[in-house]
Amino acid sequence: MERDDVRTMIGRLEAGAGSYACGGYLASRGDLQRTELLTALLFDRLKRKIRRVDALRGEADDNWNQTFYLLYFRTLGDRQNQEAYLSLARRVPYRIVLRERRASHAVEAMFFGASGLLDLYRHDEYTLELRRNFEYLAAKYGIEPMPASAWELGEIRPANHPVLRLAQAAEFFSQDEFVMARAMACRTEGDIRNLFCIEASPYWRTHHIPGAPGDESPKRIGSFKANIIGINLVAVLQFAYGSYTGDERLRDNALSLLERLPAEDNRYIRAWRNAGVTVRNAFESQALLQLATEYCDARRCAECPVGRRIVQAVRQAREE
Repeated sequence: MERDDVRTMIGRLEAGAGSYACGGYLASRGDLQRTELLTALLFDRLKRKIRRVDALRGEADDNWNQTFYLLYFRTLGDRQNQEAYLSLARRVPYRIVLRERRASHAVEAMFFGASGLLDLYRHDEYTLELRRNFEYLAAKYGIEPMPASAWELGEIRPANHPVLRLAQAAEFFSQDEFVMARAMACRTEGDIRNLFCIEASPYWRTHHIPGAPGDESPKRIGSFKANIIGINLVAVLQFAYGSYTGDERLRDNALSLLERLPAEDNRYIRAWRNAGVTVRNAFESQALLQLATEYCDARRCAECPVGRRIVQAVRQAREE
C-alpha cells in the first residue's frame, strides 16, 4: 500500500473512532488473533495501573498493607470522589485503624469524623456518640478532619453514597488484620464476594443518611461493586505485588482472576457490544477499556494495535 493509501485508511479509521468502527474487524478475528490483541492491550492497562500502585507504595514508605488500604479507598466510591476518599485514608492511616479496630465503632467514628460528613446531617444518639468518640481519637492521634465540601454529593445513587461506603469500609477493616493477605488469596468471583460483600453496622439497616431513619434493609456492598473492587484492586495488586516479589504464580493468578470475573457494564463496554464485539469477562473488558480510552477517544488509530493490524491486513490484500 502506498503512503497516500495508508493515510487514507488511517483517516477512515479516525473518522469512525468515536463509534468504535473497528469493532467489526475485532469481532471477526479468530480466537488466537483476538486473544493476542486483547492481551497486549490488557498488559498496557496493567502497566499504567501499576504505576499508580508504585506511587501509592512510595507514599506508604513501601508498606504494602498501607498501599492496599489507600487503593481500597480509591476504588471504594464513585470517580468524582476518588481524591476525597484518598484524602480521608491519608488522614486516618491503616496503622491507627489496626490499633483501634477492636473498640466498638472506633473505626467508624474515625472515618466519619475525619470525613467531615457528619456536619451535613442532623444528629441522633448514635451519631452524637460517633462525634464524641472522634473527638477523643482525633486528640489521641492528631487527626485533622476534612471539610465536608471536599465531597461531591450531587447525583449519587443512595447505595453509592460516601456515608454508606464509609460505614461499610469501617466494618471491612474492623473484621481482622489480614485483609491484604486474604485479598492476595482470592482466586474466584466467589472469593471476591466473600471478602468484600460487607454489611454496614446495624444502625445503617434503618438509615441511608445519619439521623434520618427509614425502611429497614441491609446496607451491604453488592456483588456488582465487589466485582469492581476485584478488578481494580485485587487483580491489580496481585499483579503488582507479584511483579515486585518476582512471584510469577501470583501474576498468573491475577490474570486468571480477571478471566473469572464478569465484564464491567459501562458506556464503553456497551458501545463495544453495539459495535459487534462479544465481551466475555473482565480480562477482555479491561483490554477494551484500554483500547477505547487510550486510542479511540484520542483518535490515535495510527498507533493503535488494532488500527495497525487493519492497515497491515489491507496492505497484504492489495499485494496479493
